[in-house]
Amino acid sequence: MSDNMPSPEDLTFEEALDRLETLVDRLEDDPPALEEAIEAYEDGVALAEECLSRLNDAEQRIQELSLD
Repeated sequence: MSDNMPSPEDLTFEEALDRLETLVDRLEDDPPALEEAIEAYEDGVALAEECLSRLNDAEQRIQELSLD
């Protein structure tokens, strides 16, 4: 993650997803220089992994509740 931004783990799911969408829009609409694009891509991967992890956790919790 960039130095001045909190890590994905420190964000709510909604904040992480919003930041991911913003990164994607920026890369699609106004591609930055190569090094900046690589950093944005790395940030995006970390955000996507965190969001997916949280979704998997939520799915597991729902399945556990459904068994009760």
